Amino acid sequence: MAGKRIKNSTAEDSRYHDTWRLLKKYRDVVWSMELSVQQVKKEFEIEFGSSIDDFLESVYLAGADLGGTKIENHARCIERSNQMLTLLSNAVELLRTRHKNGEAYYWLLYYTFLSPQQLENVNEIIEQLQPHIRDISRTTYYRKREQAVEALSSILWGYSSKDSMALLADFFPDMEMII
Repeated sequence: MAGKRIKNSTAEDSRYHDTWRLLKKYRDVVWSMELSVQQVKKEFEIEFGSSIDDFLESVYLAGADLGGTKIENHARCIERSNQMLTLLSNAVELLRTRHKNGEAYYWLLYYTFLSPQQLENVNEIIEQLQPHIRDISRTTYYRKREQAVEALSSILWGYSSKDSMALLADFFPDMEMII
């Protein structure tokens, strides 16, 4: 038993749940960001009579500080959301271009979570996947979806040292590891 490793299921892996939650909220966050940006722009134009871009350019040129203002707080909130979306987009692109199953995983994630319009059900997702993953069944869809989310999780959150030690134990079973 000493050299054997018990694999944790994805159901027990908190990183998997974080990625799952992030993907499930993706469309809502994108929609909310678009609405927030439009709302801030409209409110600003109504209140100050110019576009935000023109105003910010003049503020920066004048050396003014917007620290602590409602505008700055709103802008920071939008910026944080945008950074998270950018991080996710970059991770998905890395998965697509570098992972051995990246292209298939990309399309699976795209039609399941990332496309602008949510598809009605699994059958519609599978139909859209047909050109990208041949002969995909419901069972295969669910299995590959889990694998895609796991692969994306490893890009987003990295491997923990515990995971690395367990992996090393697989390669060097006779070596005593301190975990």
